[in-house]
Amino acid sequence: MDHRNDDLDVMLGHIDPASVDYQTWVGIGMALKDAGYDVSVWDTWSARDPDRYHAGECEKKWRSFRGSSHPVTAGTIVWLAVKGGYEPPHTAALRALDWDDYIGEDYVVTSAEQTLATPVRIPQEWDSVAQITKYLETLFEPEDFVGYVTECWQNSDGKYLPSAGSCDRTAGQLLAELQKYKRFEDVFGTPNSECGAWIRFNPMDGKGAKNENVADYRYALVESDKIPIEQQNGILHDLKLPIAALVFSGGKSLHAIVRVDAGSYEEYRRRVEFLYSVCDKNGLQVDRQNRNPSRLSRMPGVERKGQKQYLLETDIGFSTFSEWRDYIDSITDDLPELENMADAWEHMPALAPPLIGGVLRQGHKMLIAGPSKAGKSYALIEMCIAIAEGRPWLGWPCAKGRVLYVNLELDRASCLHRFRDVYDALHLPPVNLNAIDIWNLRGVTEPMDKLAPKLIRRAKKGGYIAVVIDPIYKVITGDENSADQMAHFCNQFDKICTQLGCAVIYCHHHSKGAQGGKRSMDRASGSGVFARDPDALLDMTELELTEDILTQQKNTAACRICEAFLTQYAPGVLEDAAPDDLMSRKAAEALCRRHLPQTVYSELCAALHEADRRTDGLTAWRLEGTLREFPKFAPKNLWFRYPIHEEDMLGVLRDLQLDVQLAPYQRGARRGHATQKKQAKAAQADKSAELLNVFDTVNVDGRVTVQDIAEFLGVTEKTVRNRLDKCDGLEIVNGEVKRTK
Repeated sequence: MDHRNDDLDVMLGHIDPASVDYQTWVGIGMALKDAGYDVSVWDTWSARDPDRYHAGECEKKWRSFRGSSHPVTAGTIVWLAVKGGYEPPHTAALRALDWDDYIGEDYVVTSAEQTLATPVRIPQEWDSVAQITKYLETLFEPEDFVGYVTECWQNSDGKYLPSAGSCDRTAGQLLAELQKYKRFEDVFGTPNSECGAWIRFNPMDGKGAKNENVADYRYALVESDKIPIEQQNGILHDLKLPIAALVFSGGKSLHAIVRVDAGSYEEYRRRVEFLYSVCDKNGLQVDRQNRNPSRLSRMPGVERKGQKQYLLETDIGFSTFSEWRDYIDSITDDLPELENMADAWEHMPALAPPLIGGVLRQGHKMLIAGPSKAGKSYALIEMCIAIAEGRPWLGWPCAKGRVLYVNLELDRASCLHRFRDVYDALHLPPVNLNAIDIWNLRGVTEPMDKLAPKLIRRAKKGGYIAVVIDPIYKVITGDENSADQMAHFCNQFDKICTQLGCAVIYCHHHSKGAQGGKRSMDRASGSGVFARDPDALLDMTELELTEDILTQQKNTAACRICEAFLTQYAPGVLEDAAPDDLMSRKAAEALCRRHLPQTVYSELCAALHEADRRTDGLTAWRLEGTLREFPKFAPKNLWFRYPIHEEDMLGVLRDLQLDVQLAPYQRGARRGHATQKKQAKAAQADKSAELLNVFDTVNVDGRVTVQDIAEFLGVTEKTVRNRLDKCDGLEIVNGEVKRTK
């Protein structure tokens, strides 16, 4: 933070010098000097503690502050001032947290008043070797050098302080000696019963006991003696800290050895300060003298002044610092305040405008569900185009605006070609292509909880009114049959809606197996959360087309093609043609054959063949909806004429039943009937092929009669005429047999 001189003067007024320990007092002096203050500021403030103030001491100490690569900053003063009632201004620029930075009012889980006091049970009988053995096995690897102190000395005030200690043996060596000698004293020496013993919780390099000798910034020490031990214990557990070992100090505090797993000293400082700040906010006032990575902690397995230094628990809370940080970040309460209905009654907020008329509002969520090959992706692409161009989608009006299509399944080329193919099939000029953005993520996608923040960051300035995610199975986090995991997954869509102010539309597949007896909202695979979470659910179910409908579709398509060819190449013929001539495929083809040039007629035959092929691939679908904001709409019947869906405006599909609505015996009967029709059709095709072969065989001079074929087959002319009526490829013209293809 950028603190002006008058700011720090004001802050010092909120700090009682009598309430700080010696190291904190020195830290404040270092912070003042680092910020450019005169020693007189520190001296004047220190004089407010007459019991400890000594004239000239500040001046002497000030001269020893010669700068540091890791100086104590003004953040120390800010933190202490806030604890004393100072309210910091909220105009500072955002930046990364420093060592002593104040972190705001969030991250509150509990307090000394709220926490449930948890008793600490110290056994009357214990095994000191077992205690230190478990401690070493928990915190260290066999090759780690361990620093410890079992000797102490008294200062002028009679206080016992640890000596330099030892750090030249590894955890593996110490454990081996404990197993060999079976006595604590034979391995570590005999501790002074007045002061106990200490151990460094981080592994050392075996060459010294300073911060620079720390080999791995693995743990931090959390200790507080401001509240009773039972409350300390309760808060430590309530915070779910990643505690590797919890030790009773034999005095007024617990020593929590917390996993921080920092990769460097700088990262260790940041993580420890965040850890301490969170503890402070939750009623555990941490002793900040313990923030150094080489700090000593109480060694379990010894006694001091008749009290046992005891290992209470191991492996408490989260297993890693990162997991705990994610948890504590989630505690931040940015939820809206309660609202009284009476206050809103006369001032109702405006409803979000529709994105898809009668189906979905802007800023809401929609799911399209259906089986494989229903063309769900094409339906979503059609929707993107409809929104970008401001035109209807499947008969519903769409708001016009920018849309983002998140492609998780197709390679980039295939995705782009699909958009162009749909534009072409819709016969729609691409006027607003700049309103469609595509994010191609095939092969590089992540689970939705990781993807959502990145999507939000990229889309923040896009001005989108809709984000389409296709398909979601690529980004599902967790078990799709688990309600709580899928609720967490679907919450990511809420975040996108809220932070981008847009609708989120996505698709999902039906569950495996028969769908008979299921409601449309229950057909989507996985947990029912999928059906109940979105504001609109559109479900696509296939209709089983009958042979009569397919024949009718082929007939209609063929008549339109014939009419188009005649309009272009023989317009006068249409004026004299009877209405029935363009209602029957056979009649329309005959009309074209008589009046179109041979080359044009060949083109017509190719077009008819392609139309038949496309009709054979035709599928039909019924679209049903479950809506939260609008009345239920009547089911829509759709044709899927690759690559687009078309609404059945003529009612051809109205009376068809869904396969899921048929009883098992009906489905079996229908399939049996369809099989019989297929067999009959195949038999007719064989007979037609036979007649074509005979026609080619007897066609010597370019003229073939019914009599010629009858004599070759050994049947009557009547039989041949009957067969020719059903033959696809031959017909009788003026007594002669002619090819139609």
